[in-house]
Amino acid sequence: MAARRALIEIVALHVSPVHAFEGRPPDGPRPDPGPVSRDHVVVRAGLGIVGDRYFNHPAHRNAAVTFIAAESLAAWPVDPLVARRNVVVRGFDVDSLPRGAVFGLDSGDGVVRFEVHRPASPCAWMDQVIAPGAFRALCGRGGIRCVPLDDGVLRTGKPALAIVSA
Repeated sequence: MAARRALIEIVALHVSPVHAFEGRPPDGPRPDPGPVSRDHVVVRAGLGIVGDRYFNHPAHRNAAVTFIAAESLAAWPVDPLVARRNVVVRGFDVDSLPRGAVFGLDSGDGVVRFEVHRPASPCAWMDQVIAPGAFRALCGRGGIRCVPLDDGVLRTGKPALAIVSA
């Protein structure tokens, strides 16, 4: 299959050293020890995003970096980082990518490739942190979990090139 290319936008980048969605959703998420929004992130092949809770975590090596389409969250006036996906993109339907697909993003520092491993299914927390009904509405649109294939940098704030070879 020939590679498809599209100009997209990296809307937001999320990095947190802690897992906030623990316990019961009505009790609220665990607070982050610091800001989670980044203007750029450093990606390491096979390991994830430097500083993130899943970086070099053996149980999450094939799911270390999560992506979600901003369009999936457009029904609610919320900060796109509330879904706690690492990379929020606009103009790129990440949920349509099949398992095993490889795609690359170039936000100005060179292409960083990712391999899709599984959906990033939403959880009951979405009803708490977004709005009632968000959990059900995001089923099939909650994003994807990937393993990075290259070292590199991703940045927000300017067009990015998405290259997909499924």
